[in-house]
Amino acid sequence: MASSGRWVQTASGVHMSATESQEQHRFEADVRQILHLVTHSLYSDREIFIRELVSNASDALDRARFLSLSNDDLLAADGDPSVRIFVDEEAKTITISDDGIGLTREQAAEHLGTIAKSGTKAFAQMLKEKGTDTEGLIGQFGVGFYSAFMVADKVTVQSLSGLSGSEAIVWESDGGEAYTLLPGERTTRGTDVTLHLRDDSHDFCSIDKVKEIVQKHSDFVSWPVLVDGERANQEQALWTRNPAELEDDDYIQFYKHVSGDWQDPLTWLHVKIEGNIQFSAVLFVPRKRPWELDRLDFKVGLKLYQKRVKILDHADALVPRFLRFVTGVVDSPDVDLNVSREILQQTGAVKAIRKQLTKRVLKKLRSLSREDAEAFNGFWGEMGHILKEGLHEDSENVKDLLTELLRYPTTKSDGELRSLADVKKDFVEKQDAIWYFTSVDKERIGEAPVLEGFKKRDFEVLLMSDPVDEWVVMSVKDFDGTELKSAISGDLDDEAEEEEDPIAKAAKEQALPLVTWMKGLLESDVAEVRLSNRLTSSPSVLVDQEGAMGSNLERILKAANQDVFASKRVLEVNPEHPMVKTLARLNNEGAPGLEPFARLLLDHAAIAEGRLDDPKGFATRLQALMSRAAEGMGGGGAVTDAPASEAAPEVDVEILGEDS
Repeated sequence: MASSGRWVQTASGVHMSATESQEQHRFEADVRQILHLVTHSLYSDREIFIRELVSNASDALDRARFLSLSNDDLLAADGDPSVRIFVDEEAKTITISDDGIGLTREQAAEHLGTIAKSGTKAFAQMLKEKGTDTEGLIGQFGVGFYSAFMVADKVTVQSLSGLSGSEAIVWESDGGEAYTLLPGERTTRGTDVTLHLRDDSHDFCSIDKVKEIVQKHSDFVSWPVLVDGERANQEQALWTRNPAELEDDDYIQFYKHVSGDWQDPLTWLHVKIEGNIQFSAVLFVPRKRPWELDRLDFKVGLKLYQKRVKILDHADALVPRFLRFVTGVVDSPDVDLNVSREILQQTGAVKAIRKQLTKRVLKKLRSLSREDAEAFNGFWGEMGHILKEGLHEDSENVKDLLTELLRYPTTKSDGELRSLADVKKDFVEKQDAIWYFTSVDKERIGEAPVLEGFKKRDFEVLLMSDPVDEWVVMSVKDFDGTELKSAISGDLDDEAEEEEDPIAKAAKEQALPLVTWMKGLLESDVAEVRLSNRLTSSPSVLVDQEGAMGSNLERILKAANQDVFASKRVLEVNPEHPMVKTLARLNNEGAPGLEPFARLLLDHAAIAEGRLDDPKGFATRLQALMSRAAEGMGGGGAVTDAPASEAAPEVDVEILGEDS
């Protein structure tokens, strides 16, 4: 609006005098900078202008309701209080109207669109750091009302304060250097904010579009939000209601509404906390794992509200990453919005909420595991590997709770899942540790030769085939006072067996010289050769050195292209196996040419665990021995492609069969 006159200083800032009833105020420097940033920098988030204006209208209604309790002179609302949105597709305007407390002339000049304490510099810095990722930025920095200029080239505010003796006013600006204040004609308490949309914002001038935005951002505002006369938001935020008054179907429908999942949730919890930090939350655990859950850029499905106005769609600061499958709503009046999302995570309020939610979710899962094992085991199959991450991370000091939830198949369970408590409860006599075995070979993990001795002793062993289990056993050293031991490196004490029979004792004594000889022969391949008390039917097995990196972890890291220092393994041989017994006898008799047979024991152990470092050498040795065996069986003349130097040694072929 054009005017002439002189600039004068007032309490509300510098303005140009025009007439007694009309004033043109010049925006202060920081506000002008904010307007420039909002207009030119936040296009990716433009739809949130509706959220901000609806939130302002709701706050005005709240203030009017509060003042009406103590001020009998407050001007009454015209009808049932609500937020009303009118879309004029022809005029290309959107009007947000309310029956709230309204604005006096002085309030409009002083406070309309107040900038938060964080100030312009912090706001500008956030824009620079976050680029187009501006979700929640407007609300966090208190820019609120000014977000209208993201889509409008002119904004008109008509308002009448409910305070006695107030006069209607009109505030108007094109988002440039100044705004105009003049008398208005509104006769009922409240405020109308009319946006004259820019040419590039006409897509917002649609009733359906506005309804969609209201339902996305302002669905749980405590007042009715009417779009073209029809209510667009939920009647009441479910988390504000008394849980005793809610049915299961209320929670199920709410879950589907906020998550977009077509299935019912597995379980849920409704939390209301009052104290130094206040918050309400309704959290859900889905039945099925979201397909993108393992992606690094997966966004948490928790929505953060402040007083029923949504601030963040993906509030990843409210739960640790190992609970990223949890979805739902958290509403707290104590969350500081004047900080970046990164700083938000470090605030006392968020830390307190996060700690409470983490423990409550885990306790809910523990209750489910006790009350409905089948349902929990189904959940574990979907999300168990995600929960395991928490044991390595343990950012919330909940290792004991997480350990209680661990589930694995075992050597006794025939594929059924068992807890550590289940295994400990069923200890047999002389068992003093919870044994586990890790392997990437999920299909054949239970058939590993290293488990033979445990099965003979009737010791139950946890079968861990998930790569993350290697980090689990690094973190969980014991459970309920009982040590966890690796079946492939821990010492299986002979005292757990019944008194050794004379035949077995004799076999061990006979095999000791063989073991000593093999140590020298294979010193470049293995760290040690020793007699095994793990094996019952296999001739040999490779195990890990105690305290060294496990072979399974080594394989996992190598598969991830990480440089790994390979530790030598330990070769254990079964002194009671016919092949070993025969080798031991021949060695004691001084028979020549035993080296290929000794190396075959190492080859056998490597093949049994699914890998062979020297397949060509193995093939050559096997071919030579098979040719020699065939020659002996056929009476001579067997053909072999093996070089003369690698031909089978002059050894009785009984080594391939039973000891006689």
